[in-house]
This record gives sequence, structure tokens and C-alpha cells, in this order.
Amino acid sequence: MATSSNAEHKRLCEDEARTANWKRWGPYLAERQWGTVREDYSENGDCWNYFSHDQSRSRAYRWGEDGLLGFTDRECRLCFALSLWNEKDPILKERLFGLTGPEGNHGEDVKELYYYLDSSPTHSYFKSLYKYPQNEYPYKQLIEENRRRSKHEHEYEILDTKMFDNNQYFDIFAEYAKNSPDDILIRITIENRSSNDAPLHIIPTLFFRNTWSWGCKHEGCTMRPKIEQKQGENFLRTKHDTLEPFLFDINPDENGQMPELLFTENETNFKRLYNTDNYSPYVKDAFHEYIINKEKNLVNPKQRGTKVGLYYRFNIKAKSSTRIRLRLYRLLDNEQIFNKLNFNDIDQIFEKTNIVRQGYAGLLHTKQFYHYIIEDWIEGDPDIYQSSEIRQINARNKDWLHFFSDFIAAEYVSVEVS
Repeated sequence: MATSSNAEHKRLCEDEARTANWKRWGPYLAERQWGTVREDYSENGDCWNYFSHDQSRSRAYRWGEDGLLGFTDRECRLCFALSLWNEKDPILKERLFGLTGPEGNHGEDVKELYYYLDSSPTHSYFKSLYKYPQNEYPYKQLIEENRRRSKHEHEYEILDTKMFDNNQYFDIFAEYAKNSPDDILIRITIENRSSNDAPLHIIPTLFFRNTWSWGCKHEGCTMRPKIEQKQGENFLRTKHDTLEPFLFDINPDENGQMPELLFTENETNFKRLYNTDNYSPYVKDAFHEYIINKEKNLVNPKQRGTKVGLYYRFNIKAKSSTRIRLRLYRLLDNEQIFNKLNFNDIDQIFEKTNIVRQGYAGLLHTKQFYHYIIEDWIEGDPDIYQSSEIRQINARNKDWLHFFSDFIAAEYVSVEVS
């Protein structure tokens, strides 16, 4: 590898020698953080019901983050992901939906169509695809039909619901390319596969993982960070205790329309979940309330927060497509890199074999941030979730108090090649 002239091999050597941190950013953002053991503070260890999919849009995560077709840094401080709305769903599509263990006739199972299409080993380029139905997503139907079936019957899948019949869906492609370790260009391509025009609302979202609400004192806990837009600037500025300041370009769509900026905090909506007062008037599910329920006073007019959405509205013609181009970077440099990116570098790595290339993409995309400090998890968070005496006695993993995880873990999955 060291003798190769291939540019990606050079990036790998620079990363190994620690002269350039090429793997600092990657597809490390999980698709699902809800329903996990780490977010479970129940007395009986019922992680599925303690933190449900329905709660996930309103409740801040303690031990990680999730999002759709997104990326983050290797410590999951600053995250980027997509939110979608087809004007028919009851909620924004912000993360993957699936059945919990008790709901599925064969246990837990994601009920979405998404694909990892490409990635270089350093994630200097990576690409993924989500297929979004244009009709209302059948959340209730998937739960009820799978719950009805026995373990001896086939699972009821998203394709069985006829959601994708007559090509009534969008292909949402997310591509990321690095000009340098801290300079990431984002290209979102939306393709309408239907024979009819169709509306789509898309909200590319930049947000900080909540590391400030828990009263914790270990490494990784920080003061509240900030994302803001200053008057007259066409970019966002970030500020974080342990991450250098970054800029995020705000660009118009292909029709020249600038997005509407929505600001809120990545904090729990206690009013919705527990009927108690919120710490802040601006909470995690503000974009859902603003876009779907037209609650215009729930986003911060002062143009700052820990979660920011760029709200684009489209009516995409039949069999047509559109693109959004964004950029996250440390240096003020307007150089565009998709036009000059040498895809031959990646082709050489995989010997131009599509099956191998997509197979590696599946493995590389499953490198995800995994944060878990068992001693803190068992004790609970004094400012938010008190841990009962029963839970401290019965908590799983209670004999692993030495366990401190704050790294990228690979969750290997089977790879479907198209």
C-alpha cells in the first residue's frame, strides 16, 4: 500500500501516520438510537417500550444520535442528516422505522428500503440511497400485520404494502466528498420515479449531540454548544468546547430559491412526553411541529440553537430530479470538488468490480459511534433521569463498571447488492 500512487492509498498512509485525520468524519451516525439498551433507564430492562420510535422525534438521546443518510465526526459531536416530508405522512421522516422485538413475528426488523452504495476506506467519498414513498407511510399497518402473524409465517415487509407500486416514490441519494479531512462537500439528489408530479419537503439538518443536559462529569460532557447565523452571512457558524469552529454553507436550490432556516435546541420535549414544563421553549421536535402542524412560534427567531434545519420545498416533475449542494468546512475556500474528484482512485481499490465495491460500502457504512459508560448509565443522570434503587440492583451489565466506550464500532450486516 505504501508504494502505491493511488490517491486513496496516500490518504490511508497519511491517516495511519497521523499527519492527516482523514477518518475523522464518516457515516458514523446510527440509523436507530431509539429502543437500544444504552437509552434504557427502566427498572425491568424493557428497552423497547422505554424509548420508542414515537418518542424519538421529541426525546433527546443520552448515549448517541441517529439520522437518515447522515454523517458525524468520530466522537459524534456535530451531526448532519436529512428529514423528509411528502405532505401525507403524520410525522417527518427523520430516521429509520422498524419493529421492536415484541412487535415482529421474527423479532426486531427495520421496515425501510435503504442502500449503502459506495465508500472509500477513509470515507473521502461515500454515497447512500433511501427510497421514500410518495403516499402515507404505513406505520400502523406494518405493526399490526406483523404482530398478527405467527413465527411460522413470512414477515410482512414494506414492499408487501404496495407503497412502491407504480413507482410512486422518490430516490434520495446522499453523497459526501472530502477536499481535506475537515472540508466536506454534500450533494443531495432527489429523483421522482413516478409518472406524476409530486411534492417533497426536505430539511438537511445540522445538529449537536446533546452532551450538556445530563449533569455528568466524565470526559465528553460539555457546556451547551451553538450554531448560529449572523446578519448578512450566507453560512452558519458552529461553536463547541472540544471541536474547532466550522462553517456550513447555505446554498439555493437549482431554481435559485434559498431555504428557510429553522433553529431549535436538541433537547427533550417534556411537555409532550410527560406533561411537565420544558427547560427551553425550543425543543427537539420543533421542525415537526413547524412544518406539519404549522406551529410557527416553536423555532427560535434569534437564529441560533443546537439544531438547525435548511427547509427546502419542491414540487418535482414526473421522471425528473433536482439537487441540493451544501458544504461543511473549517477553511474559507470556495473550491468545488465533485467536478475534480478522481473516481478512478476508488475504482482502483475495488478493481472496478461493482459487487465487491458495494460489499465494501456496506461494511464501511456500518462503522458507527458507540458511546456507553456503564457506571454513569446505572447511576442515571441527576438532572434528567433519576435511577431507582431497584434499577441499580437489577440493571444489566452491573458487573461491568469498568466499561467505558467512546469509539467507532463496526456493526456487520448482510449486504444486498442491486
